[in-house]
Amino acid sequence: MITIALSKGRIFADTLPLLNAAGITPLDDPEKSRKLILDTNRAEVKLVIVRASDVPTYVQYGAADLGVAGKDVLLESDCMGLYQPLDLQIGTCKMMVAVREGFDYVAVVKSGARLNVATKYVHIAREHFAKKGMHVNLIKLYGSMELAPLTGLADAIVDVVSTGNTLKANKLMAVEEIMPISSRLIVNRAALKLKRDQIQPMIEAFERAIQ
Repeated sequence: MITIALSKGRIFADTLPLLNAAGITPLDDPEKSRKLILDTNRAEVKLVIVRASDVPTYVQYGAADLGVAGKDVLLESDCMGLYQPLDLQIGTCKMMVAVREGFDYVAVVKSGARLNVATKYVHIAREHFAKKGMHVNLIKLYGSMELAPLTGLADAIVDVVSTGNTLKANKLMAVEEIMPISSRLIVNRAALKLKRDQIQPMIEAFERAIQ
């Protein structure tokens, strides 16, 4: 049995063509079904539907053999030793620093003032500002990041940005790119050894589909 951990939404939709390339078709739509383990057209392959932030954990501990997770999730996770054979080039966006319109970020940085920064990507933000030699107070939030500068909770936010429309709608602007983000195929190392004959052809099919 091969289990693949996926999250609902954009990642699932973007992964479908890659699964099809490997001859795998889900028999249920996770957006319509309440099932958390989905059968596929191949009896030996199951899809496990979990939160995006939980995908690395399921793969690390062997509850799933493979998974698809964003680079942002992987960098924030404490999971160690996951094999990452492919950048799937899906779920692309950018990790950005954003502030409210009219806030002079460059001047504040030059002045050496301590910034309050709201984010759910605490590890990424801490490393980014440390490299710049900036002093920041990191405020952990789990959603509605854009609200933090508008209410005075924070001077800036660190968040993933796709189109930028949400920032504009809330009178915020991106001022600094931290890194590009895309989704990666991750594999449990023990599973790769024990189930190589089943997993390796999947990896190769995904790779061909990307190219």
